Amino acid sequence: MAGKRIWSSIRWKIVFIYILLVFIATSMIGVFIMSQLEAYYNDSISSNLRKTVAETTILTSIASYGDLSAHRDEIQTGLDAWARTLQNEIFVVDGHWEIIAATNEYKGQSAHGVLEETLIFKILNGEYDEYGEYDAIYSRDGEDIPTKSVAFPITDDTGETEGVLYFRTDMTEIQKTINEAKLIFVRAMAPALFITVILGFLIARSITVPINDVTKKAERMARGDFSQEVSVKSDDEIGRLAEMFNLLRIELDRTVSEISSEKSKLEAILKNMADGLIAVDLSGHIIHANPAAREMLKFGENDIENKHYDRIIEKYTENLSLKTVIRNCTNGAAMDTFIYGGATYTVRYDRFQDENGADIGIIMLLQDVTEQQKLENMQTDFVANVSHELKTPLTTIKSYTETLLLDGLESDRNTAMEFLKIVDAEADRMNRLVKDLLQLSRLDYKQEKWYKKEGNLILLLSAAVKKMEMMARSKEQHLNVLFDEDAHIQVDMDRDRIEQVVLNVLSNAIKYTNEKGRIDIDAYKAGRNARIIVGDNGIGIPENQISRVFERFFRVDKARSRSAGGTGLGLAISRQIIEEHKGFIEIESKEKKGTRVTITLPLAPHRGRQNIE
Repeated sequence: MAGKRIWSSIRWKIVFIYILLVFIATSMIGVFIMSQLEAYYNDSISSNLRKTVAETTILTSIASYGDLSAHRDEIQTGLDAWARTLQNEIFVVDGHWEIIAATNEYKGQSAHGVLEETLIFKILNGEYDEYGEYDAIYSRDGEDIPTKSVAFPITDDTGETEGVLYFRTDMTEIQKTINEAKLIFVRAMAPALFITVILGFLIARSITVPINDVTKKAERMARGDFSQEVSVKSDDEIGRLAEMFNLLRIELDRTVSEISSEKSKLEAILKNMADGLIAVDLSGHIIHANPAAREMLKFGENDIENKHYDRIIEKYTENLSLKTVIRNCTNGAAMDTFIYGGATYTVRYDRFQDENGADIGIIMLLQDVTEQQKLENMQTDFVANVSHELKTPLTTIKSYTETLLLDGLESDRNTAMEFLKIVDAEADRMNRLVKDLLQLSRLDYKQEKWYKKEGNLILLLSAAVKKMEMMARSKEQHLNVLFDEDAHIQVDMDRDRIEQVVLNVLSNAIKYTNEKGRIDIDAYKAGRNARIIVGDNGIGIPENQISRVFERFFRVDKARSRSAGGTGLGLAISRQIIEEHKGFIEIESKEKKGTRVTITLPLAPHRGRQNIE
């Protein structure tokens, strides 16, 4: 493993390659020098022999004898004389391959096996006009001796080759010199390679240390630490790499920060958006479901893990299976609606794509439109009720008016007066309805003008009770005042609007309480609030209708309400008036036992006694 780590390091690879290159280059230089040195010595010997033959008469004097075999002694005498000058073995071979003269013991022997036969053969056959050379190993006394042979043709006057003048030089000392040179070169190469290792290591270190620094800091950056910075120490490629790393770090840090910021924004949007969002890939895996979607569909994080989209959605609706959704949004976005758990949901969905434009999934947006649906239904009912409420008096007015126009006032004056009273009552009813509608509109759009000031709630209640006494006496009812009429309950209020609420509540109590019934009115302080309680022992409200009494145009007993001149808007207006005063109104009731209305208003922050009249 350690060896693998060493060879996997670029530092040691550089050192090895550097040493190998130096070794190869040095070896090539050494081989070239040694070969050139050997060639120089060989050429030097050959050149000296050629020069000696050319500048002396040795060759011409031997050639002058003509018949070489007949002048053996003269030729031998000449060779002996030349042998003292030349440090070579000299042979004279005639045309019959006989050594007729020699400076050694081979005189009189055949040249075969003694001299280089190839060289002699070529000269005797005229293949060499001037001289021939041959390098060989000559064995003597069991020892191999390197030799160099140079031979010259001996020609007569006609140019015919009569024999061969053969020189043989012992190359032992020269070979020793060359071998010694080689040994010196090898010895010099060892320290050179050692120095090369050191230099290679230093050079590799100068390259790899900055790279290792970049690698380590890149590894830290991969873990999310973008504070790393590489020091730039040179202007070369390594320095440029360090500069680019620092630039990359800055840009990457900025980009990651932007991505993180955008991701945080997106997560915050998805987490806090009121609409539900579900992303599904084409295989049916739910990629994301935001908290609103999980809240709407009543499932948690673990409910969608490793589950197919169809298995989850099938319990809500069969119209939103993955296959159906993909088919419906083939040509663009589509929409569907389903009802689950008493709530109504609309679903808008479309395909989403990757950067190459390929479809990778479906994005779905869920909206809980239950309240919107209720509001639309209320608006529809409101329009229908207004139309109905206006149509009834209009029809009555038109009917009686047409009758009067046809019959005239003079035919039956009493009947005409009754008709006119009915027309007048219906006109008053329409006027009250329009007045209430206008007030509701002003309250809805915050256009109602308020004249709030601190006042005594007890005085307001006393005045309201007096105004309703006549109506109560007509039904022989008793208005039972439980509060202390001399007390002071100071409230910041618009007197006319609060009196309108109290009169409306008392009016309803009188309307829906039978003759000789009792109505209790009380007021007191409860902490920082003032409470007004109006209770009766009237017909009461069915339990399933209590939650609807503040709806517009809702009536518990429609026949009695209309006959009493009610518009069905009183309690709706009353609640909005009380809420504008930072209070609330509550109704408790039991059918055939009576109703209890509680109005709560905040007390004035500073107590005082002011006359509200």
